[in-house]
Amino acid sequence: MMRRSACASKKTGQPNSTNPISCSPSDLFRTASSKASSKEMERIDNLFYSFANRSSGMIDPEGIETLCSDMEVDHTDCVCVRKMKAEKQGYFTLEEWRRGLKALRVDTVSKLRKALPELEKEVRRPSNFVDFYSYAFCYCLTEEKQKSIDIESICQLLDLVLGSQFRAQVDYFIEYLKIQSDYKVVNLDQWMGFFRFCNEISFPDLSNYDPDLAWPLVLDNFVEWMQAKQS
Repeated sequence: MMRRSACASKKTGQPNSTNPISCSPSDLFRTASSKASSKEMERIDNLFYSFANRSSGMIDPEGIETLCSDMEVDHTDCVCVRKMKAEKQGYFTLEEWRRGLKALRVDTVSKLRKALPELEKEVRRPSNFVDFYSYAFCYCLTEEKQKSIDIESICQLLDLVLGSQFRAQVDYFIEYLKIQSDYKVVNLDQWMGFFRFCNEISFPDLSNYDPDLAWPLVLDNFVEWMQAKQS
């Protein structure tokens, strides 16, 4: 037995009359929601293709720079990449774009621009920031099997991600990284160790730093350099 449609016609008893349509409120709501969702996805997709590279079918670094320019933000400071959960630095796939914009509930550049301050607050919350900090490092691993990042790039990333929260620690650590010759790259363990250092160690006196604890060696060396500088 076939199921009747959501909106079924009622008999009027008048064979020549036009049958009125009877729909329940829930049916109307589902239909309207489905249409609205479809239209929203269409706008999201159209926005994606306005920035995407036609040959690759992805938004590439040039497209991201154009997007950030339209949003009037520095392309190096575009926190929306976290919401996209982009796997490859400088590139958004259509799936990543859809995921990010649906999560933000936006479908235009104007709405995306307005969503950025709240997104920045969300990222900076202590409960979310450690994940963002880790993601920032992993996002910059551009090559397959790459596990570390060169010193110059790390210095830029530190300034971008931690500079507003731990200005003094970041400035001194960047100064140290640029003059030392023992390390050419920084790995994830060292990257996360510096975040722990900023949160746990009294600065600049370093009075509670214990080198016998499990700190990355680069931080032991940094502390020795700081102490020598202070004396």
